[in-house]
Amino acid sequence: MYKLLSALGLLGFLGCGSVVQAAECGSLTIADMNWQSAEVLAGLDSFVLTHGFGCSVEMVAGDTVPTIMTMAEKGQPDIMSEAWVEKLPQVVERGVAEGTLVIAAKALPDGGQNGWWIPKYLADAHPDIKTIADALKHPELFPEPEGSGKGAVYNGPQGWGGTVVTAQLFKAFEAEKAGFMLIDPGSAAGLDGSISKANERKEGWIGFYWSPTALLGKYDMVRLDNGVSRDDEEWKRCTTVETCPDPKPNGWRLENVYTLVSKRFADAASPEVMDYLNKRSWSNDTVNKLMLWMTDNQADGEDGARHFLKENPDIWKTWVSPEAAARIEAAL
Repeated sequence: MYKLLSALGLLGFLGCGSVVQAAECGSLTIADMNWQSAEVLAGLDSFVLTHGFGCSVEMVAGDTVPTIMTMAEKGQPDIMSEAWVEKLPQVVERGVAEGTLVIAAKALPDGGQNGWWIPKYLADAHPDIKTIADALKHPELFPEPEGSGKGAVYNGPQGWGGTVVTAQLFKAFEAEKAGFMLIDPGSAAGLDGSISKANERKEGWIGFYWSPTALLGKYDMVRLDNGVSRDDEEWKRCTTVETCPDPKPNGWRLENVYTLVSKRFADAASPEVMDYLNKRSWSNDTVNKLMLWMTDNQADGEDGARHFLKENPDIWKTWVSPEAAARIEAAL
Protein backbone atom coordinates (compact mmCIF):
# COMPACT_ATOMS: atom_id res chain seq x y z
CA MET A 1 0.00 0.00 0.00
CA TYR A 2 2.73 2.47 0.98
CA LYS A 3 4.77 1.74 -2.16
CA LEU A 4 1.67 2.32 -4.21
CA LEU A 5 0.98 5.63 -2.46
CA SER A 6 4.52 6.71 -3.17
CA ALA A 7 4.73 5.48 -6.74
CA LEU A 8 1.30 6.41 -8.05
CA GLY A 9 -0.20 8.99 -5.78
CA LEU A 10 2.40 11.63 -5.22
CA LEU A 11 3.41 12.38 -8.80
CA GLY A 12 3.27 16.13 -9.24
CA PHE A 13 1.72 17.83 -12.21
CA LEU A 14 4.10 20.61 -13.07
CA GLY A 15 3.31 23.73 -15.06
CA CYS A 16 3.23 27.48 -15.03
CA GLY A 17 0.15 29.45 -14.04
CA SER A 18 -1.83 31.80 -16.20
CA VAL A 19 -5.20 33.49 -16.27
CA VAL A 20 -6.15 31.29 -19.24
CA GLN A 21 -5.41 28.14 -17.26
CA ALA A 22 -7.42 29.46 -14.33
CA ALA A 23 -10.41 30.09 -16.54
CA GLU A 24 -10.27 26.50 -17.83
CA CYS A 25 -10.66 24.87 -14.41
CA GLY A 26 -14.35 24.15 -14.93
CA SER A 27 -16.78 22.65 -12.40
CA LEU A 28 -15.87 20.28 -9.59
CA THR A 29 -17.22 18.84 -6.35
CA ILE A 30 -15.46 18.75 -2.97
CA ALA A 31 -16.51 16.50 -0.09
CA ASP A 32 -17.64 18.58 2.90
CA MET A 33 -16.74 16.29 5.78
CA ASN A 34 -18.31 16.25 9.23
CA TRP A 35 -15.23 16.82 11.40
CA GLN A 36 -13.49 20.12 11.95
CA SER A 37 -10.02 19.57 10.46
CA ALA A 38 -11.46 18.13 7.24
CA GLU A 39 -14.16 20.80 7.09
CA VAL A 40 -11.66 23.64 7.16
CA LEU A 41 -9.32 21.99 4.66
CA ALA A 42 -12.23 21.51 2.26
CA GLY A 43 -13.15 25.15 2.82
CA LEU A 44 -9.57 26.15 2.06
CA ASP A 45 -9.52 24.14 -1.16
CA SER A 46 -12.85 25.61 -2.21
CA PHE A 47 -11.64 29.19 -1.66
CA VAL A 48 -8.26 28.69 -3.34
CA LEU A 49 -9.65 26.81 -6.34
CA THR A 50 -12.49 29.31 -6.79
CA HIS A 51 -10.54 32.53 -6.43
CA GLY A 52 -7.06 31.42 -7.38
CA PHE A 53 -7.89 29.24 -10.37
CA GLY A 54 -11.39 30.22 -11.50
CA CYS A 55 -13.01 26.89 -10.64
CA SER A 56 -16.75 26.51 -10.07
CA VAL A 57 -16.92 24.56 -6.80
CA GLU A 58 -19.86 22.67 -5.30
CA MET A 59 -19.56 21.29 -1.77
CA VAL A 60 -21.24 17.91 -1.20
CA ALA A 61 -21.78 16.19 2.16
CA GLY A 62 -19.34 13.38 2.91
CA ASP A 63 -17.88 11.04 5.50
CA THR A 64 -14.77 8.86 5.46
CA VAL A 65 -16.07 5.44 4.44
CA PRO A 66 -18.87 6.38 1.99
CA THR A 67 -16.81 9.10 0.29
CA ILE A 68 -13.77 6.89 -0.25
CA MET A 69 -16.05 4.14 -1.54
CA THR A 70 -17.87 6.35 -4.06
CA MET A 71 -14.64 7.96 -5.23
CA ALA A 72 -13.04 4.55 -5.80
CA GLU A 73 -16.09 3.08 -7.51
CA LYS A 74 -17.56 6.07 -9.39
CA GLY A 75 -14.93 8.81 -9.31
CA GLN A 76 -17.27 11.10 -7.35
CA PRO A 77 -16.85 13.59 -5.73
CA ASP A 78 -13.81 15.10 -7.42
CA ILE A 79 -11.82 15.98 -4.28
CA MET A 80 -11.67 14.56 -0.77
CA SER A 81 -9.38 17.04 0.93
CA GLU A 82 -8.64 15.00 4.08
CA ALA A 83 -8.86 11.25 3.54
CA TRP A 84 -7.83 8.91 6.35
CA VAL A 85 -6.83 6.20 3.91
CA GLU A 86 -5.94 3.62 6.58
CA LYS A 87 -9.68 3.11 7.15
CA LEU A 88 -10.06 1.54 3.68
CA PRO A 89 -6.55 0.87 2.31
CA GLN A 90 -7.61 -1.88 -0.10
CA VAL A 91 -10.40 0.28 -1.54
CA VAL A 92 -7.98 3.16 -2.13
CA GLU A 93 -5.45 0.81 -3.70
CA ARG A 94 -8.10 -0.64 -6.00
CA GLY A 95 -9.31 2.83 -7.02
CA VAL A 96 -5.78 3.86 -8.00
CA ALA A 97 -5.19 0.60 -9.87
CA GLU A 98 -8.50 0.82 -11.73
CA GLY A 99 -7.99 4.45 -12.70
CA THR A 100 -10.72 6.18 -10.70
CA LEU A 101 -8.47 7.73 -8.02
CA VAL A 102 -5.32 9.82 -7.85
CA ILE A 103 -3.55 10.32 -4.51
CA ALA A 104 -2.34 13.90 -4.19
CA ALA A 105 -0.66 15.70 -1.28
CA LYS A 106 -0.20 14.20 2.15
CA ALA A 107 -2.74 16.48 3.81
CA LEU A 108 -1.26 15.92 7.28
CA PRO A 109 2.48 15.19 6.95
CA ASP A 110 2.62 14.54 10.73
CA GLY A 111 -0.07 11.89 10.33
CA GLY A 112 -3.17 11.32 12.39
CA GLN A 113 -1.88 10.77 15.94
CA ASN A 114 -3.65 8.54 18.46
CA GLY A 115 -2.14 7.56 21.77
CA TRP A 116 -1.65 8.29 25.46
CA TRP A 117 -0.70 11.88 26.22
CA ILE A 118 0.61 13.86 29.20
CA PRO A 119 0.87 17.65 29.67
CA LYS A 120 4.10 19.18 28.37
CA TYR A 121 4.83 20.88 31.69
CA LEU A 122 4.84 17.44 33.31
CA ALA A 123 7.06 15.98 30.59
CA ASP A 124 9.48 18.90 31.02
CA ALA A 125 9.58 18.41 34.79
CA HIS A 126 10.14 14.66 34.44
CA PRO A 127 12.34 14.07 31.39
CA ASP A 128 12.68 10.40 32.33
CA ILE A 129 9.05 9.84 31.27
CA LYS A 130 9.19 9.03 27.56
CA THR A 131 7.05 5.90 27.28
CA ILE A 132 3.85 4.45 28.73
CA ALA A 133 5.93 2.11 30.89
CA ASP A 134 7.90 5.09 32.23
CA ALA A 135 4.70 6.89 33.21
CA LEU A 136 3.25 3.83 34.92
CA LYS A 137 6.17 3.87 37.36
CA HIS A 138 4.74 7.10 38.82
CA PRO A 139 1.08 6.79 39.87
CA GLU A 140 1.69 9.64 42.31
CA LEU A 141 2.13 12.04 39.37
CA PHE A 142 -1.30 11.21 37.91
CA PRO A 143 -3.63 11.11 40.94
CA GLU A 144 -7.12 9.69 40.68
CA PRO A 145 -9.61 12.55 41.32
CA GLU A 146 -11.45 10.88 44.22
CA GLY A 147 -8.32 10.80 46.38
CA SER A 148 -7.92 7.04 46.57
CA GLY A 149 -4.15 7.31 46.36
CA LYS A 150 -4.09 5.54 43.03
CA GLY A 151 -3.10 6.90 39.65
CA ALA A 152 -5.65 7.50 36.89
CA VAL A 153 -5.54 6.74 33.17
CA TYR A 154 -8.36 8.55 31.35
CA ASN A 155 -10.07 6.64 28.58
CA GLY A 156 -12.29 7.86 25.76
CA PRO A 157 -16.09 7.50 25.96
CA GLN A 158 -17.83 4.25 25.15
CA GLY A 159 -18.19 3.50 21.44
CA TRP A 160 -14.84 4.87 20.29
CA GLY A 161 -12.25 2.56 18.75
CA GLY A 162 -9.53 4.32 20.75
CA THR A 163 -11.45 3.51 23.94
CA VAL A 164 -11.23 -0.22 23.26
CA VAL A 165 -7.54 0.03 22.42
CA THR A 166 -6.78 2.04 25.57
CA ALA A 167 -8.60 -0.50 27.76
CA GLN A 168 -6.66 -3.35 26.17
CA LEU A 169 -3.34 -1.52 26.54
CA PHE A 170 -4.22 -0.76 30.18
CA LYS A 171 -4.37 -4.53 30.72
CA ALA A 172 -1.37 -5.28 28.50
CA PHE A 173 0.90 -2.86 30.37
CA GLU A 174 -0.44 -4.14 33.72
CA ALA A 175 -1.41 -0.65 34.77
CA GLU A 176 -3.67 -1.88 37.57
CA LYS A 177 -0.76 -3.71 39.20
CA ALA A 178 1.23 -0.49 38.88
CA GLY A 179 -1.37 1.31 41.00
CA PHE A 180 -3.63 2.86 38.35
CA MET A 181 -7.36 2.98 37.71
CA LEU A 182 -8.96 3.32 34.26
CA ILE A 183 -11.33 6.29 34.27
CA ASP A 184 -14.42 6.50 32.04
CA PRO A 185 -15.04 10.24 31.41
CA GLY A 186 -18.61 9.56 30.30
CA SER A 187 -18.42 11.64 27.13
CA ALA A 188 -16.08 13.49 24.79
CA ALA A 189 -16.86 16.66 26.74
CA GLY A 190 -15.93 14.89 29.96
CA LEU A 191 -12.60 13.81 28.49
CA ASP A 192 -11.88 17.34 27.27
CA GLY A 193 -12.90 18.73 30.63
CA SER A 194 -10.47 16.49 32.49
CA ILE A 195 -7.60 17.69 30.28
CA SER A 196 -8.61 21.34 30.66
CA LYS A 197 -8.91 21.06 34.44
CA ALA A 198 -5.49 19.41 34.77
CA ASN A 199 -3.80 21.97 32.54
CA GLU A 200 -5.40 24.98 34.21
CA ARG A 201 -4.30 23.69 37.61
CA LYS A 202 -0.94 22.37 36.37
CA GLU A 203 -1.81 18.91 37.68
CA GLY A 204 -0.87 15.48 36.38
CA TRP A 205 -2.93 13.82 33.64
CA ILE A 206 -2.46 10.79 31.42
CA GLY A 207 -4.91 9.25 28.99
CA PHE A 208 -6.15 8.69 25.48
CA TYR A 209 -6.35 11.58 23.02
CA TRP A 210 -5.59 12.36 19.41
CA SER A 211 -4.33 15.04 17.02
CA PRO A 212 -5.27 17.20 15.19
CA THR A 213 -7.81 18.65 17.63
CA ALA A 214 -8.72 22.12 18.83
CA LEU A 215 -7.92 21.25 22.45
CA LEU A 216 -4.29 20.52 21.57
CA GLY A 217 -4.17 23.97 20.00
CA LYS A 218 -4.94 25.36 23.45
CA TYR A 219 -2.85 23.08 25.65
CA ASP A 220 0.63 21.71 24.99
CA MET A 221 0.49 17.95 25.34
CA VAL A 222 3.13 15.28 24.65
CA ARG A 223 2.27 11.91 23.11
CA LEU A 224 4.03 9.06 24.90
CA ASP A 225 5.88 6.39 22.98
CA ASN A 226 4.29 2.99 23.50
CA GLY A 227 7.79 1.53 23.81
CA VAL A 228 7.01 -1.22 21.29
CA SER A 229 6.49 -1.20 17.55
CA ARG A 230 3.12 -1.86 15.94
CA ASP A 231 2.29 -5.57 15.56
CA ASP A 232 -0.52 -5.70 13.00
CA GLU A 233 -1.43 -9.30 13.74
CA GLU A 234 -1.68 -8.63 17.49
CA TRP A 235 -3.63 -5.44 16.71
CA LYS A 236 -6.26 -7.48 14.86
CA ARG A 237 -6.17 -10.46 17.25
CA CYS A 238 -6.52 -8.68 20.56
CA THR A 239 -5.59 -4.98 20.80
CA THR A 240 -8.83 -3.93 19.08
CA VAL A 241 -11.00 -6.76 20.45
CA GLU A 242 -12.76 -5.74 23.67
CA THR A 243 -13.36 -9.31 24.85
CA CYS A 244 -9.83 -10.58 24.20
CA PRO A 245 -8.45 -11.67 27.60
CA ASP A 246 -4.69 -11.60 26.97
CA PRO A 247 -3.60 -8.41 25.16
CA LYS A 248 0.09 -7.77 24.64
CA PRO A 249 1.81 -4.36 24.63
CA ASN A 250 1.39 -2.85 21.20
CA GLY A 251 1.98 0.42 19.40
CA TRP A 252 -0.26 2.91 17.67
CA ARG A 253 0.84 3.71 14.15
CA LEU A 254 0.54 7.19 12.68
CA GLU A 255 -2.36 7.22 10.26
CA ASN A 256 -1.63 8.37 6.72
CA VAL A 257 -3.91 11.24 5.72
CA TYR A 258 -3.91 12.16 2.03
CA THR A 259 -5.91 14.23 -0.43
CA LEU A 260 -7.80 12.09 -2.93
CA VAL A 261 -8.69 13.38 -6.40
CA SER A 262 -10.86 11.73 -9.03
CA LYS A 263 -8.83 10.61 -12.04
CA ARG A 264 -11.34 12.35 -14.31
CA PHE A 265 -10.71 15.71 -12.68
CA ALA A 266 -6.94 15.16 -12.43
CA ASP A 267 -6.77 14.50 -16.17
CA ALA A 268 -8.96 17.50 -17.07
CA ALA A 269 -7.51 20.05 -14.64
CA SER A 270 -4.72 22.45 -15.53
CA PRO A 271 -1.19 21.56 -14.39
CA GLU A 272 -1.27 24.53 -12.03
CA VAL A 273 -4.38 23.25 -10.25
CA MET A 274 -2.89 19.80 -9.78
CA ASP A 275 0.40 21.33 -8.69
CA TYR A 276 -1.52 23.04 -5.87
CA LEU A 277 -3.29 19.82 -4.87
CA ASN A 278 0.04 17.98 -4.81
CA LYS A 279 1.73 20.64 -2.65
CA ARG A 280 -1.00 21.72 -0.23
CA SER A 281 -0.37 20.27 3.24
CA TRP A 282 -0.08 21.62 6.77
CA SER A 283 1.26 20.51 10.13
CA ASN A 284 -0.87 19.23 13.00
CA ASP A 285 0.28 22.21 15.06
CA THR A 286 -1.05 24.61 12.40
CA VAL A 287 -4.36 22.76 12.22
CA ASN A 288 -4.71 22.51 16.01
CA LYS A 289 -4.35 26.28 16.40
CA LEU A 290 -6.72 26.95 13.50
CA MET A 291 -9.33 24.59 14.96
CA LEU A 292 -9.01 26.33 18.32
CA TRP A 293 -9.70 29.69 16.64
CA MET A 294 -12.73 28.16 14.90
CA THR A 295 -14.05 26.72 18.17
CA ASP A 296 -13.57 29.96 20.08
CA ASN A 297 -15.25 31.96 17.32
CA GLN A 298 -17.95 29.43 16.40
CA ALA A 299 -16.57 29.54 12.88
CA ASP A 300 -17.32 27.14 10.04
CA GLY A 301 -14.90 25.78 7.45
CA GLU A 302 -15.21 28.79 5.15
CA ASP A 303 -14.53 31.21 8.01
CA GLY A 304 -11.58 29.10 9.13
CA ALA A 305 -10.15 29.05 5.61
CA ARG A 306 -10.30 32.83 5.30
CA HIS A 307 -8.69 33.25 8.72
CA PHE A 308 -5.87 30.88 7.78
CA LEU A 309 -5.24 32.62 4.45
CA LYS A 310 -5.12 36.06 6.09
CA GLU A 311 -2.81 34.96 8.91
CA ASN A 312 -0.48 32.52 7.14
CA PRO A 313 0.63 33.82 3.71
CA ASP A 314 4.11 32.42 4.39
CA ILE A 315 2.62 28.91 4.31
CA TRP A 316 0.02 28.98 1.54
CA LYS A 317 1.96 31.09 -0.96
CA THR A 318 4.39 28.19 -1.35
CA TRP A 319 1.52 26.11 -2.76
CA VAL A 320 0.51 28.40 -5.65
CA SER A 321 2.02 30.59 -8.35
CA PRO A 322 2.49 34.34 -7.74
CA GLU A 323 -0.37 35.03 -10.15
CA ALA A 324 -2.76 32.74 -8.27
CA ALA A 325 -1.58 34.20 -4.96
CA ALA A 326 -2.43 37.71 -6.18
CA ARG A 327 -5.93 36.61 -7.15
CA ILE A 328 -6.46 34.94 -3.76
CA GLU A 329 -5.27 38.02 -1.88
CA ALA A 330 -7.57 40.20 -3.95
CA ALA A 331 -10.50 37.98 -3.01
CA LEU A 332 -9.61 38.26 0.69
